[in-house]
Amino acid sequence: MEQTISIKNKRASHEYFLIQEFTAGIQLTGTEIKSIRDGKVSISDAYCSFTGQELFVRNMHIAEYVLGTHYNHEPKRDRKLLLTKRELKKLNVKVKERGYTIIPTLLFINEKGFAKLTIALARGKHSYDKRETLKQKDIQREIDKHV
Repeated sequence: MEQTISIKNKRASHEYFLIQEFTAGIQLTGTEIKSIRDGKVSISDAYCSFTGQELFVRNMHIAEYVLGTHYNHEPKRDRKLLLTKRELKKLNVKVKERGYTIIPTLLFINEKGFAKLTIALARGKHSYDKRETLKQKDIQREIDKHV
C-alpha cells in the first residue's frame, strides 16, 4: 500500500510563464520528511534564491511533526536544493537577467523514498496575459464539452 505524495503549486502556472523545469533534491531533517509524508506542506508562497553558489528554497512551509519532541524543525526555514553544478550555473546566469525567477511547482516523493522538488525557471505574467490564459482555458473546456 504505497501512498504517493504529490503537492502542486497551482498559483505558479497562473502567475508565471514556466520556461524550463528542473528536478532537485532537498536537504531535509528527520522530522521534515515525516511531515512531507503526512502531506502537511505548502509551496504556494515559496520561491528559490541563490546564496553564493548554492540554491535555497525559501518560505516553503513544512508543518511541525506531531510526534516530534525537542528535535522538531522550524516550519519556514531555508532548505538547500541539490542540483548539479551545470544546472546551478545555468540557473544563476538566467536569474541575473531581468524578469526571471525560480519557483517550485511540484513536491513529490520518488520511488526510492526521497523528497524531490520540481522547480521552474519562470517569467512573470501581466494581468492581460492572465486574462488571455483564462480565456483559452474556457474555450478549450467548451470544445471538450461539445465533443
